[in-house]
Amino acid sequence: MAQLTGAKRMLHADLEGDGIRAAQGAMVAYVGAMEFKHAGMGGGGGLRAAVKQRIAGESISLMECTGRGRVYLAVGAQDVTVVRLDDDTLTVESEHVLAVTAGLRLDVRFSGLRGMTSGQGLATTAITGTGQCAILSDGPLIALAVGPGMPLVVDPDVYVAGTGSLQLSLVSGISWRSLAGEGGGEPFSLRFEGTGTVYIQPAER
Repeated sequence: MAQLTGAKRMLHADLEGDGIRAAQGAMVAYVGAMEFKHAGMGGGGGLRAAVKQRIAGESISLMECTGRGRVYLAVGAQDVTVVRLDDDTLTVESEHVLAVTAGLRLDVRFSGLRGMTSGQGLATTAITGTGQCAILSDGPLIALAVGPGMPLVVDPDVYVAGTGSLQLSLVSGISWRSLAGEGGGEPFSLRFEGTGTVYIQPAER
């Protein structure tokens, strides 16, 4: 089974005759006998996922890497974190997806988050199943726990992903950027309730 290992700003993917799906153009080197081909959105979503992707404006282009050996993956010297999913769903903005193992399915989920924050659509990418997912972030990825009675509020520009039983709502009002004297900031924050983990990056988009 393919094994993903994060090494700061590089991902090592060790393959034993199987494969992974990775962000198009992320391969920087490999050792062994490897094959690479375009995988579209991948993940078993098929035409339905492709249509939803087109409607939502969600941009994710994957390549399939198969063979025996090690593949080195990186994008723009961003930090890499490997998240393990056990029959769970990780909701992540598509530009942060670096690679996923074969046991995971990708689909577009309409959440309203992207449209309300970055203005790039009304959906985000849902990664479901059991396996490993490598996530990119601008700086070390930070995992914040959300528990009953302990809601978490974050700046929308640092949000990367979330997993667990989380309910998202928008907190309107003055933004942190406005408080800092920076104009043009979003006049709201993201509020997460329930039980799960929210991943943020230490730099704003």
